[in-house]
Amino acid sequence: MSHILDRAAWNALQTSHADIAEGGDLARRYPPSIVPFAAMRDQSPESWDALANLLSGEEVAAIVELGPLEIPPTLEVVREMQLVQMIAQGPYERISDPRIEPLTSADAEEMLDLANLTKPGPFTLGAQKLGTFWGIKVDGKLVAMGGQRLRQPGFAELSGLCTHPDFQGRGFGKLLFRFVAGEISARGDTVYLHAFSGNTTAISLYEALGFKLRATFNLRAVKRRAA
Repeated sequence: MSHILDRAAWNALQTSHADIAEGGDLARRYPPSIVPFAAMRDQSPESWDALANLLSGEEVAAIVELGPLEIPPTLEVVREMQLVQMIAQGPYERISDPRIEPLTSADAEEMLDLANLTKPGPFTLGAQKLGTFWGIKVDGKLVAMGGQRLRQPGFAELSGLCTHPDFQGRGFGKLLFRFVAGEISARGDTVYLHAFSGNTTAISLYEALGFKLRATFNLRAVKRRAA
């Protein structure tokens, strides 16, 4: 029996994020200004065509699936990798810390700059439309952040966790990790996350913080092939 997180993007676009989804019954995506993830009902030719029709120009769709992805000739692969999905083994205690503050649209440019510097994964100016983000500022400068991305009934993805290189080693990342996980748990949702399969340092840290490996996924970023 399949799990709701086996197709995290598709199920999020059908439920918690249906209000911002673009597309229809065969293929859906997030607005590119928010995040590049897209998903299909299945890998039938009709579903692939529906996905291709959602893309224009140089727009890229990131597709994540458990099994192999048979990309049709109408699409071009621009990036491919493997992701691991990890899930919390239990709820996290809700904590507070005066250094942590909720981030707002006024922080969006600084959040994007921090993400571009540290590369925690796909991040845009519209990322806050997926869920709340929190950060730590030093002398008014954002130096660490973390928040929520994909959501399905009963589950929420912890994402965007990063710390400026000049401020690493101070425990900011671990603090924000526990804070965001606690906020998700307080809603009654189970926390999960994704990491690049080659990032063994991060995976070991997440395991030490109470997460276990759930599954490994294939990611393909695609765009329409030029005629």
